[in-house]
Amino acid sequence: MITELNERSREIFRFIVDTYLETGQPVGSRTISRTAGIALSPASIRNTMADLEELGLLYAPHTSAGRIPTQHGLRFYIDGLMEIGGLTANERKKIETSCAAAGNTLSEVLERATDLLSGLCSCASLVVAPKTSSTIKQIQFMPLEPRKILLIIVMESGLVENRIMDVPENIPAASLIAASNYLNNRLAGKTLSQTQKEVAEEIRQNRTQLDAITSDLVKRGIALPMTNIKTKSSGYMIVRGQSHLLEDVKALEDLHRARNLLGYLEEQEMMLSLLESMGNAEGVKIYIGTENKIFDQSGWSLIISPYKTTDQKIVGAIGVIGPTRLDYDRIIPMVDYTSQIIGRLLSEA
Repeated sequence: MITELNERSREIFRFIVDTYLETGQPVGSRTISRTAGIALSPASIRNTMADLEELGLLYAPHTSAGRIPTQHGLRFYIDGLMEIGGLTANERKKIETSCAAAGNTLSEVLERATDLLSGLCSCASLVVAPKTSSTIKQIQFMPLEPRKILLIIVMESGLVENRIMDVPENIPAASLIAASNYLNNRLAGKTLSQTQKEVAEEIRQNRTQLDAITSDLVKRGIALPMTNIKTKSSGYMIVRGQSHLLEDVKALEDLHRARNLLGYLEEQEMMLSLLESMGNAEGVKIYIGTENKIFDQSGWSLIISPYKTTDQKIVGAIGVIGPTRLDYDRIIPMVDYTSQIIGRLLSEA
């Protein structure tokens, strides 16, 4: 379609979209003639706006004399006319420092990154976390407090799960080490479910060199559920900054749409399908309004980018959700760079 627009039409269209994204208000011909630096009369500008409306790129909300971009117009602008800016050195450093300082577990990194994006973009932010069914890299039993043990499970994906176990008596340090070594020899490179029966049967038939205390510790450890997140899918989602979705509400209809979206964000199963919809996506994906079949509503945009393991396997995604008049050229590189940093930290885990 871009070939159908002459330079004058593109200039006017770009100005209308840029102004709308900044102010959220319809843009009229007088505003264009006064501030856009276009050497045309208001009448000529109105004719061009009518042509753009006929192409489905603009529309007039209610009885306003001004125009705003349609969903189709925003897609056209993003794909063909928008110039994406780069991050400043300070913004890059802020993202890197924030994620690196979050802690030693990927869960902490993801939560910190989600909080950071929400604050930087003034939007709701979300992250789809790695699948918890990934194979185990290491397992360790640690003393926590009297009659409590901390079980640390490090996945090959980089995800770390911590479980607190209640035990009937204080466990000797030697038993904690023995239990850790025993499970590491059998679980490394496998999922817990793959070896649960095998380990339980080996202990039941006394085919191990473990003492009674250590055997009981191992049985308790492998019996704990993998996660307390109630979802059938292998993975989970973190959402931050939902209050931002209510900041631009100006009418009852907008409030209903915002509440509906907040409801969708609470449905883990629905939102986890985001990861599946990414397929083998490279870089940032942008869904405008009803393009996103997950929360098929007009008025909202989703900017999301996958993060990958060292073998380039997509294990999660991070992004932001907000009104369709997002600051795309600023937010897109932020989402992209944050996903790159998470991928790098994941590879180093």
